[in-house]
Amino acid sequence: MNTLPLDKNYRPSEDEEFMNPRQLAYFKKKLEDWRDSLLQNSTEALNHLSEDKNIDIDLNDRASSETDRAIELRTHDRARKLLAKINNALQKIEDGSYGYCEVTGEPISLKRLEARPIATLSIEAQEQHERKERVYRDDQPID
Repeated sequence: MNTLPLDKNYRPSEDEEFMNPRQLAYFKKKLEDWRDSLLQNSTEALNHLSEDKNIDIDLNDRASSETDRAIELRTHDRARKLLAKINNALQKIEDGSYGYCEVTGEPISLKRLEARPIATLSIEAQEQHERKERVYRDDQPID
């Protein structure tokens, strides 16, 4: 995909053709910036985890350190999953399917994409998906 030079004040508008080259360039940059930020934070977190090898003598200090480590690992795992979604969205930009609902094929609103550029479902499809999840969850027996 050829990227257009983008004015830093540009924001996609409903007045434009949906997913025109400017909008695609805008969302591509937004996703790449988000990915770069996550990668930088992830690298810093991994460096911190690998440096944190001090042996805590006090059991309370050790427990606190282990809790902090577990939180950092969970955060890193979430970032890894988010990176996969960002890369998937960038691939959709390349193949021309970005911005369209995976269920209905209809355009996802620009407001939704602005707030969540990795969205793959329209608001209506997302709400329907969440209702089905709730029903499924409510049908499960309690142990």
